[in-house]
Amino acid sequence: MEFLLELLTEELPASHIRSALEQIEAGLRQELLAARIDIASLKTLATPRRLVAAGDLAEGQEDREELVTGPPLSIAKGPDGALTVAGKGFARSQGVDESQLEAVRTAKGEYLGFRRKAKGTPTSEILAAAVPRVLGSLSFPKMMRWAESPLRFSRPIHGLLCVFGSRTVAASFEGFRASDETVGHRIASPGPVKASDFAAYRAALAKSFVVVDPADRKRMILAQIDAALAPLEAQAYPDEALLDDLTLNVEHPLVVFGAFPEAYLGLPLEVLATAMRQGQKLFSVVRDEKQLPYFLGVADAVVDAKGLIRRGNERVLRARLADARFFWDQDRKVPLADRAAGLKNVLFQEKLGSYEDKTLRLKKIAGYLCDKLAPEVKAAAVEAASLCKADLLTEMVKEFSGLQGRMGGLYAREEGLPADVHRAIYEHYQPGSLEDASPASPTGAILSLADKMDSIVGAVGVGLQVSGSSDPFGLRRNAQGVCKVVLDRKLRFSFPLLIDRILAAYGDRLTLGRAEVKAACHDFFAGRLRFILEKKGYRYDLVSAALGPGLDQIVDAQARVEALDALKSSPQFEPFILMAKRINNILKGLPAAKVNPDLFVEKEERELYSTLSIVSSNAQPMIARGDFARAQGILFKLQPVLNTFFDKVLVMAEDKKTRQNRLGLLQSIAKMLLGIADYSQIVVEGERTAKPKAGR
Repeated sequence: MEFLLELLTEELPASHIRSALEQIEAGLRQELLAARIDIASLKTLATPRRLVAAGDLAEGQEDREELVTGPPLSIAKGPDGALTVAGKGFARSQGVDESQLEAVRTAKGEYLGFRRKAKGTPTSEILAAAVPRVLGSLSFPKMMRWAESPLRFSRPIHGLLCVFGSRTVAASFEGFRASDETVGHRIASPGPVKASDFAAYRAALAKSFVVVDPADRKRMILAQIDAALAPLEAQAYPDEALLDDLTLNVEHPLVVFGAFPEAYLGLPLEVLATAMRQGQKLFSVVRDEKQLPYFLGVADAVVDAKGLIRRGNERVLRARLADARFFWDQDRKVPLADRAAGLKNVLFQEKLGSYEDKTLRLKKIAGYLCDKLAPEVKAAAVEAASLCKADLLTEMVKEFSGLQGRMGGLYAREEGLPADVHRAIYEHYQPGSLEDASPASPTGAILSLADKMDSIVGAVGVGLQVSGSSDPFGLRRNAQGVCKVVLDRKLRFSFPLLIDRILAAYGDRLTLGRAEVKAACHDFFAGRLRFILEKKGYRYDLVSAALGPGLDQIVDAQARVEALDALKSSPQFEPFILMAKRINNILKGLPAAKVNPDLFVEKEERELYSTLSIVSSNAQPMIARGDFARAQGILFKLQPVLNTFFDKVLVMAEDKKTRQNRLGLLQSIAKMLLGIADYSQIVVEGERTAKPKAGR
């Protein structure tokens, strides 16, 4: 049966909408599954004024049989089998005939009990209780209170629509009783709108100039942009984040096309695009990667017949561009090297010092990474590191903070600095997200890694925590940026040794011990890598197995999971996994043992040792260079020899030296396997149908 929920509010920020939709879907699923309500489908939608959930749910819980237990049988029945006073009292208190009572065997012994049919609760009743709990549990980056209500929420609430099976659910939230009614567009059609199901709701709102599905609004925006720019054979400057925000900022999108004086075209494209984006949320218009004197805005309106929205945007934009041109001209009068001297007066973080301190560390870290990855660009990377934060002192970046880094690169280019230097400065904040591009130049990639790793190690070292939605220092974003750069460019360097180098650069400034910082960084990056790899579609257990060997080389995590994913359909894969788990089960909890070929007794153990030596000599070079798919294929050759070994050889022999020697042989195999993956983390069908033996 159809379920529809809408919470009507005042205008919500785009970031709050995204957070709320995730929480609403997760909360409803948790409540419904806990209540044993089957979910055929469930989706969330939103406009700036309404949070919506719609789905297809079971009519109610299935009826079920319950087992009710009473007193222990020894108390409930006498020696003759007749009910005692306690047994009769149990029957009377439960309202059942004594003939329905039976002996019930449990883990604690035998009890008196009976079975009864429990009728399932209707979904409408479950929703009446669940909806207020889910809505009341929502949290936002910033929350407010209004009137006399103790509720803290993103914005004031104005209504609640909640229907199931075309009937209103008896729910209420913050003084609003659920109904089957909402309202249309605030300006174009503010009257009431009734709906008993999602199709009717969507159609009725569309007539009232509300497009409830964000995907539909995005398509409308893109179609209007294409239509507006077709005569110019131009495009909107790509900005997916702005498009996503604008989609959530309007209930009925209207694309507005405007112009600005050509005199401002002398400004860099990045400055023009940012001046339009920040504050006014406008798209710049480009052709052949050159700015045209036009812009595109998205208004929450049906028409702009008198051009008031267009002219208002044009007036404000002219003033902003005039400021930007003034900043551009003034900033270039002072070289970046001169500005960098003032970084000692700009605080990076209270416990981590100034941006001058950070710059000195960046030079050391970038130099170290160049030695490992690209010695030929070391001079350029170190010079870029010394200048990359200087644009924080420019008027342009003070006004348009989103241009930090890029403005430094543009000013460095204007000063005539080498391409490797100004490109590294320009790119070193990249990537800002997993969807953003990594730096295109090697110097940019190295400086990006140095900058982000310095921030992460420093923050962890002074005890700054990431919890839930709280990440004030941007540690998640920085860690994901590091992982993306490493994975995109397939960079090979020792992650623990890099942390050692950064800790050395910090000296005694950090409050946590070195071992504690390294362990925390390892766990934090493992979590970010897990998020990235699962987001790419890899199975959770394969990701766990790939992360099992550790993070000495970050780039190996993806190579490992790719190898596991590529080979998981091989007929050899599952038997091999089960064999690897069998070895782990035998060795679990045992101390390390050494293998001595002179102590072998059976030919099967000698054959296994010989095969292991050959396989290891072939596989280890592949493992060292990250070719895990080929290495894993070679390891499959151990399987038949291992099968014979387990069939013919008693691992846990009575003779201690023989037993330890055989355990040492298995530990050698386990160590080599762990160089590729922690196979014990992988779930296979064979485990459900044929549990592997624990070993002879």
